[in-house]
Amino acid sequence: MSRFKKTAKVDSLAGFRTEKTEPVVPNGLINAARKSGQLNLSGRGLTEVPQNVYRLNIDTPEEAQQNVSFGASDRWWEQTDLTKLLLSSNQLTHLSDDIRLLPALTTLDLHDNQLKSLPGALGELLELQQLRLSHNQLTSVPVEVCTLKNLRSLTLQQNQMESLPEELGQLENLTELDVSNNHLTALPSTLGHLSCLQKLNLNHNKLSSLPDSLAQLKNVKLLDCSNNQLTDIPVSLSEMLALEQLYLRHNKLRLLPQLPAPSLKELYVGNNQIEQLEAEQLSSLTAISLLELRDNKIKSLPEQITLLSTLTRLDLTNNDITTLPASLGLLPNLKMLLLEGNPMRGIRRDLHFLCNFGLLYLVLLTHYAVFFFSLIELVFVFSEKQADQVPDEVFDAAADQAISNVNFSKNRLSNIPPRLMEFHSSVSDINLGFNRLTCCSPDVCKLLQLMHIDFRNNQLSDLPSEMRNLTKLRSIILNYNRFKTFPDILYEVVSLETVLLGNNQVGGVDPGRLIKLVNLSTLDLSNNDLLNIPPELGLCTTLRCLSLEGNPFRTPRAAIVAKGTDAVLEYLRSRIPT
Repeated sequence: MSRFKKTAKVDSLAGFRTEKTEPVVPNGLINAARKSGQLNLSGRGLTEVPQNVYRLNIDTPEEAQQNVSFGASDRWWEQTDLTKLLLSSNQLTHLSDDIRLLPALTTLDLHDNQLKSLPGALGELLELQQLRLSHNQLTSVPVEVCTLKNLRSLTLQQNQMESLPEELGQLENLTELDVSNNHLTALPSTLGHLSCLQKLNLNHNKLSSLPDSLAQLKNVKLLDCSNNQLTDIPVSLSEMLALEQLYLRHNKLRLLPQLPAPSLKELYVGNNQIEQLEAEQLSSLTAISLLELRDNKIKSLPEQITLLSTLTRLDLTNNDITTLPASLGLLPNLKMLLLEGNPMRGIRRDLHFLCNFGLLYLVLLTHYAVFFFSLIELVFVFSEKQADQVPDEVFDAAADQAISNVNFSKNRLSNIPPRLMEFHSSVSDINLGFNRLTCCSPDVCKLLQLMHIDFRNNQLSDLPSEMRNLTKLRSIILNYNRFKTFPDILYEVVSLETVLLGNNQVGGVDPGRLIKLVNLSTLDLSNNDLLNIPPELGLCTTLRCLSLEGNPFRTPRAAIVAKGTDAVLEYLRSRIPT
C-alpha cells in the first residue's frame, strides 16, 4: 500500500502560487506623484490612507531596488515633495498622525468622508494653504489647526460642530471660512482678527445673534448668515467696508436691516417676517443692485422706493402686496421685477407703466415651476426640488411656449425627461447639473437649437454619437462625472468653444483630433488622471484657457503650469520633436 494513500488531497502547485491583490492605489499614480508633487485619490473607496501614501517622499521606490539602470525619465532621486493630496469622496473614518510625514502639503482635500476627529499632527503641515473638511462627522477642530499661518481656505460645512475654538483668530492669512450646515450657537470673539478674510459662510446653523467683532472684517466681500435664528442685525456691520453680498434668508427678522455699508450691492432677506419697508431703511442702501424680499409679509411699497436708484432686480415674490406705487416706474436701472404669489388687483394696469421701461416680469404658471418672461427669452425653472422626475403638470403648463432655457438642476433625475423634446424648436440652453444621470439619452441630440449643455455632478461616463448633430453647440460642462477618456464624439462637434471636463478620471487626450476644433477657446482637464501631456497639444493655438492642474503628469512642471495657458502651450510646442 502506498504510504500516500490516506493523506489529504493537496495542491501540488500551492508553493508556487502567491495571492495577488490589486493595490488600492496603483503604483503608476504613486510614481507619478513623486514626480509631479500631486496625488488624486478621490472616489476610490478607501477606508484608510495607505501607508505608502504617507511615506511617499521617504521610502525608496521598489523599482529602484530591483533595477540599477535608470533612464532619464526614471531618476527617482529627483522626486518632488508632495504638495497636493486629494482624498475626497472615500470612506475614511480617521486620519493617521503620519500625515506629518508630508510637511510640504499646500492642499489637503478630505471632504465627503466619515471623519469624526482630526489628528493634532495637522498643525505640523506648516505650508498648508487649503484644508477641505466638508461633509464629514466632525464635532470639533483641533487647536493645532489654528497655528497654520499660511492657511488661506478652511471649509468645514456639513459637519456636527457646536462651537469653534477661540484660537481660530490666529489664522491671520485666512481668506475663506465656510462653517455652514453645522450646529453652531455662537461664534468665537476672535473672529474679527481674521483681517484677510474675504468670504464667510455661516449658513444653516443655530445663531441667534452676530457679534460686533464682525465689524472688524474690513475685507469680507460675502457674508452668508442664512438659515439661522437671527432677530436683528447689528448696525456695526456697516463698518464692513468691502461687503458686497449679504445673505440673511430664513431668519426671524421683522425689519429690513438698516445697513449703510458703502459697497453693499446684493441683499437677500427672503423668508423672514418683514411686514413693512421704511424710507429710512431704504435710504441706507446707497449702492444696492439686487434686493430680495420674497416670502415675507410685506403689504405695500413706499413711494420712497425711488431712493434705490441703483436697483436692477427686485424680488417681492410671495408677499401680501395688492397694488404697486407709480414711483416704481421711475427707477432708472430696474430690469427685473418678481411679483408672483401676491394678491395683486388690476395687475395688468399696474404693470403697464413698468413694461414701458423694458422690465422683466415673472408669472407663476404652476405650483411646481416658474417661468421668466422677458423681451428676449422664456426660462423654464424646475430646480432644487429633489425630485425623481419632472411632473407632467409642469410640462403641461409650458405647452405651446417658446421655451429657450430649461433648468432642471439639483434634483434626483436618473433619466432625462422625454417631454423635454417638446421644446425641440426653441430650447438653446439646458441645465441638468447635480442629478443622478448615468447616461445621456440620444433624444437630447434632437434639440438642434442647443448652444449650451450643463451635465456637471452626474454619473456620466459616455456621450451619444448623435451629438454630432448639434451643430450650434458652443459649450458643454461635464465636471464631476465618471469619464475615463475624452468623449470621442466631442472631437466632431466643431462648433464647440468651451469644454469643461474637470474632476473626472480622464487618462488622455488626442491633440491631433482636438486641433480640428477650430473654435475651442476653453478646455478644463483639471483633477483627472493625465500621466503625460502630449507636446502636440501646444499646436492648439485657439486655446485661451487651458486648465491642467491636479493631474499626476511630470511635465510641464507645476511652475510652468502656474504661469498660465500661453506659457504651457509655448512649452509644449518646444518639446515637439523636429
